[in-house]
Amino acid sequence: MTKPVSYKRHRFPPEIIAHAVWLYFRFPLSLRLVEEMLLERSILVSYETVRRWALKFGPDYARRLKRKRPNRRDIWHLDEVVITIAGRKHWLWRAVDQNGYVLDEIVQPRRDTKAAKRLLRRLLKKQGCPPRRMITDKLGSYAAARRQIMPAVEHRSHKGLNNRAENSHLPLRRREQAMQGFRSTGGLQRFVSVFSAVRNLFVPPRSRRSALSTHLHRLNAIAEWKSAASVAA
Repeated sequence: MTKPVSYKRHRFPPEIIAHAVWLYFRFPLSLRLVEEMLLERSILVSYETVRRWALKFGPDYARRLKRKRPNRRDIWHLDEVVITIAGRKHWLWRAVDQNGYVLDEIVQPRRDTKAAKRLLRRLLKKQGCPPRRMITDKLGSYAAARRQIMPAVEHRSHKGLNNRAENSHLPLRRREQAMQGFRSTGGLQRFVSVFSAVRNLFVPPRSRRSALSTHLHRLNAIAEWKSAASVAA
């Protein structure tokens, strides 16, 4: 059993800390906007305190959130997006499944076969099994990496088929703008690991759902978040 989150030596109640971290990772809000939203509820917290809470508790919460079970029928959509940090280009490689669920992300300095192989190895280690199909854009590094890592997996390379992976970058782009960019590759890697875990939990799967089903999904997500944060439901 995973130990409950410890809030020892913190002046504010766990409910306030968990709520502040949830606001920061769930919505495209800057630290100062989270500070202002808490102030509206008569909670006087500085944006620097919210930043420290996000760094300390965010990864802990993410580790406690339930993960989607791997399935051999899954389809992996792979894509990479450029992110400029301190004037240098870096590449965020991302894999999502057929429902838009983020499977893994990794920040790398290059956009080549070695980087693609590293992403595939991480995916196989985390998922425990290869997918039914892999879909990418026209970047040749994916095909070369697939031939070496999982040659038996079907691979489709077409820009129009990979809209699911490309669209998965949009929420992070909005966050990047709200945060006025990222300061380091390590900071970006830590942020996306929590950001995507929270998004996976709260965003309903890409399927036809009634308003009631979406409402119930969000209620269950909130209950799971509070359980991960070890606060009262």
